Amino acid sequence: MRFCSEDILKAAVVGALGVACLCAEDVAPKAETAKAEAPHVISVVRADARTGRLVRRIVVSPRPEARTAPDPAMAAAIDKTAQDFQVSPELVHAVIQVESNYNPYAVSEKGAEGLMQLMPATARRFGVTNSFDARQNIEAGVRYLKLLQDTFQDDRLAIAAYNAGEKAVARYGGVPPYPETVNYVAKVGQKYSQAKKPAGTGKAEKGKIETKADPRPAADPAEEETHHVVAYLDTEGRLHIATR
Repeated sequence: MRFCSEDILKAAVVGALGVACLCAEDVAPKAETAKAEAPHVISVVRADARTGRLVRRIVVSPRPEARTAPDPAMAAAIDKTAQDFQVSPELVHAVIQVESNYNPYAVSEKGAEGLMQLMPATARRFGVTNSFDARQNIEAGVRYLKLLQDTFQDDRLAIAAYNAGEKAVARYGGVPPYPETVNYVAKVGQKYSQAKKPAGTGKAEKGKIETKADPRPAADPAEEETHHVVAYLDTEGRLHIATR
């Protein structure tokens, strides 16, 4: 009787293992398919501006594909927004290429989000409620670029400020000597020059950023003066930029 019980137990174990193996074979291909079709999930943690508490936000979206150029709809939205705010579309494209390479769900280690890598404070500044919404992100980024162009009257300084902040550019009176910012300005300048370069005119000058033409007649070399960017805070704590 003892031997019969052992045989029955062994048969039950072998049968269970066989069923488990069959189930595993049936489920495995489905699991791989599910993994391939899984949505792209981003977990974003940031400090609440009012309470200071850390707030986690989960963003679920279709998994973004690697891309080197925007799709037609995105390109059209970028061009129209740039034109609406009187910013060169080529410059906006250059910034987006360096910032996110057209990935609307990009998140940097420092917390910058979306196509134009808006920091949370910048997003709030321009009324963005969802930095992963391409339309909101593009509009806020272009508006910020326009503000920087109007402030510094120099595209190169505007690009530096987009990366390092307005106060950093004002403090140094030019491109801050941060390796990241220097490299960033060079990359954006190169892509901008390539986009503006007419076909068949040779290689674009590396790192060159075009500036607005000065309508005033050119002064004699003897009359030229050196101008410096000066920043100061008024009694209400507002930052002002001026040249001397």
